[in-house]
Amino acid sequence: MSGYLLLTGATGLVGRYLVRDLLLRGEPLAVVIRSQADASAEARLDQILAHWEAELGRPLPRPVCLEGDITRPDLGLSADDRRWVAWNCRAVLHNAASLKFTGDDRAQEPWLSNYTGTANVLDLCRQAGILDLHHVSTAYVCGCRTDRVYEAELESGQAFRNDYERCKFESERLVAEADFLRTRTVYRPAVIVGDSRTGYTTTYHALYSYFQFVALFCAGQERDADGRVCIPVRLNSTGLEHRNLIPVDWVSAVLAYLVTSPQHHGRTYHLTPTKPVTAVALMSAMASRFRFYGPTFAGPDALETDDLNEVERLFYTYVGQYQPYWDREPVFDCGNTLDAAPHLPCPPLDALCIHRLIDFAVADNWGRRKKKRLIARPPVEARPPANLAPVAS
Repeated sequence: MSGYLLLTGATGLVGRYLVRDLLLRGEPLAVVIRSQADASAEARLDQILAHWEAELGRPLPRPVCLEGDITRPDLGLSADDRRWVAWNCRAVLHNAASLKFTGDDRAQEPWLSNYTGTANVLDLCRQAGILDLHHVSTAYVCGCRTDRVYEAELESGQAFRNDYERCKFESERLVAEADFLRTRTVYRPAVIVGDSRTGYTTTYHALYSYFQFVALFCAGQERDADGRVCIPVRLNSTGLEHRNLIPVDWVSAVLAYLVTSPQHHGRTYHLTPTKPVTAVALMSAMASRFRFYGPTFAGPDALETDDLNEVERLFYTYVGQYQPYWDREPVFDCGNTLDAAPHLPCPPLDALCIHRLIDFAVADNWGRRKKKRLIARPPVEARPPANLAPVAS
């Protein structure tokens, strides 16, 4: 298929993988990247490419780099860049998002990126005549539901745990109501963790908060004769609750395949595990890696706030924003995904995989390790000639 795919969110964790996987599939790619005080949009793209080229041991094609910001009208693109998009881009993959849970008002995150950003992307598509949109949402547009959630469902009167869920729900509704689109393909990933093979990640949220608490606590305690640390924490959980965790390499592989397979466009896909990991399996894997004992599964609502010991107070303060997700999660039906991509099964989040996630996070000092300055290959022309013919619809 001719024409460029325009990608937002290229510098995020999923976006970095999408840059690699789409380029490896031969996809003509353009990216919208925001400049920073210490790095231009081009420099940020160079760093992503240099990382993958070093890992792959081969050069990658260079995407067209457009400096912009999804939170601004027209994505903050210059008039020349907007004209280039209208003439050369056939579809948009809107992947940019804020992971912040709460916002004081809709002028701030997560609303600014997740809702306003989506509205701005739709406006650009309308003005540029782009009729095909791929939208990365979240499985948690289902809110607080605990039943079986189907891919064709969106609105069911659900309540939401936080602003993140609500604004992702409302942004997906914007996409559904955009009647000028020819196809809208929606992807709903569950909770994304690092690479299943290497542990690599650039973000440390959700599961990593639990890893980090244990790492910090164990570092400050004496170990017993067996080399173990006691963490006397009662958990508001039975241990049998399942956790919908998925590795970033799988998310990107499925996205890249579906985006580049027109026969699968126009549907909604749950990117969720067919065999979610249980809370007790997660705890067991963490205990074997960090060498601790002591946590017990006390059951839901088993603890009173004024009955917590000192370690429990520290623990529940550290991971407090994620406690609403400790309840029974829904079962995400992923029939469309299994139908379209049976050759891409989700890797199991087993003990070895969890250890890889932990090992990378510890070695990376939870994202604070001083990064080596990566030197990208010499710059090449970032944009095709301006007189390129318009893409036929």
